[in-house]
Amino acid sequence: MFAFLGVLVTQDRAPLDSFDVEGKRLEDWADNSSAFIDFLRVVEVAFGTIGMTVLTVVLVVALLLRRHRWAALLAAVVMIVTSLATSALKVWLGRGRPDWQDNLGLLDSFSFPSGHASSTAAYASLLVMLLVIFVRRTSLRRLGISLAVGWWLLVCFDRMLLGRHFPTDVIGGSLLGIGVFLLALAVIDPRPRSTAAKAEPLPEVYASERRLAVILNPIKVEDVGQFRAVVGAMAKESGWSEPTWQYTTIEDPGTGMAEKAAVSGADLVIVCGGDGTVREVCAELAGTGIPVGIIPAGTGNLLARNLDIPLYLRAAIDVALNGQDRAIDLVRVGGDGIEDTHFMVMAGMGFDAAIMEGVNEEIKKKIGWIAYVVSGLRSLMFPAMKVEVQIDDDEPTVHRARTVVVGNVGFLQAGMPLLPDATIDDGVLDVVILHPKKFLSWIPLAVRVLAKSATVDELIDRRTGSRVRVKASADVPRQLDGDSIGEGRELWMECIHGRLLVRVPR
Repeated sequence: MFAFLGVLVTQDRAPLDSFDVEGKRLEDWADNSSAFIDFLRVVEVAFGTIGMTVLTVVLVVALLLRRHRWAALLAAVVMIVTSLATSALKVWLGRGRPDWQDNLGLLDSFSFPSGHASSTAAYASLLVMLLVIFVRRTSLRRLGISLAVGWWLLVCFDRMLLGRHFPTDVIGGSLLGIGVFLLALAVIDPRPRSTAAKAEPLPEVYASERRLAVILNPIKVEDVGQFRAVVGAMAKESGWSEPTWQYTTIEDPGTGMAEKAAVSGADLVIVCGGDGTVREVCAELAGTGIPVGIIPAGTGNLLARNLDIPLYLRAAIDVALNGQDRAIDLVRVGGDGIEDTHFMVMAGMGFDAAIMEGVNEEIKKKIGWIAYVVSGLRSLMFPAMKVEVQIDDDEPTVHRARTVVVGNVGFLQAGMPLLPDATIDDGVLDVVILHPKKFLSWIPLAVRVLAKSATVDELIDRRTGSRVRVKASADVPRQLDGDSIGEGRELWMECIHGRLLVRVPR
């Protein structure tokens, strides 16, 4: 399509003259508003060569930091080739600019294809591809795709409204950018590579029938049938038996399914769901010696993030099937008004629990983790409470605090390093007591947390121990692994060292 259009605009243009002249009408219409022209010039400069180069570097670096090397390579190749091809074709085809382009800052370079259109079309294609691969939530994926396409169209119309390009220049540039992307995609697969494909098989300590059980929270995956097909195919490739399937319910979020899998003699249990489902299954399988493979499909996915389990579905399945086993700690927890249970990641009383309690589930389904931000802003000035904290057999200490968090891992929601020294297999719990006295006190608190400051004072106090008891003077919100468990005055916790086997990347 691009080649055909290129021939038409450089040879006999008669068939396209009537179409291209529409560009003059667009430019005349835009000239009626000086403020609109100023906006169009901002768009022109922002997404010119320098702007698109900056955006490309940001995208490639972000992908590399998230260890998506092949996606980063694809992005770099697409944007570089698009830029070089656009420049070369401009010179080769040598089409002049429209006679009616804006008089202020006339461009005298060649016109076909539009560089703005080709670069934004290529970049938008990359964004759509990444959204399709890595974003599971349908509403967020659709929103992201709409924004990417809308941005590309804005830049295309900007070129015509300013009179910089004929409509066919913009169409040609868009076709070129999309064509380069599709050509590169046929050569470079942006998806994460399988660890099984590049690593030697791990030695088996004992011979097993490689029986596989999968526990799935069905509301957490977009297409249950497709998910089952992917797991079944990957399990067969990795030498596992045909998996048995069990679905969680509201009445049983995973405990009964995990017990059934253990009794049936499963050699590996894969659990797919949010932090709540993962917690229930792991607590039931603790001490059985059966490894748990985690497929993160929730909003927070705190345990998976702290174990470096990838959030990309196929990569997580690959780790569950072919990763190595790691013994991690489990935390026994109890308190007033709740039955004794376990958690994997954290427990909290006060502000952090108020956030979990205040999350609107409907909003959470639509926008994911942003719902926690909204709830956090509403709960920012949760009233200070008087708490008594006891570590192991030490004497209890009394504190004023807005929140107390006891963690088995270091990173909490949004990658916040609230407990930077915490390790999931050290047999120790880390405690942080936060007391910002005023609204503005949250700013230095956030700075110190992000900087992983070791300073301890009234604003941030830290403790460690294998047993922790927290008692408030009044009923306050409480949470376990991001799930609200209702108000109460007390939580006691005990770390059980190396109680659970989980599959992690090699």
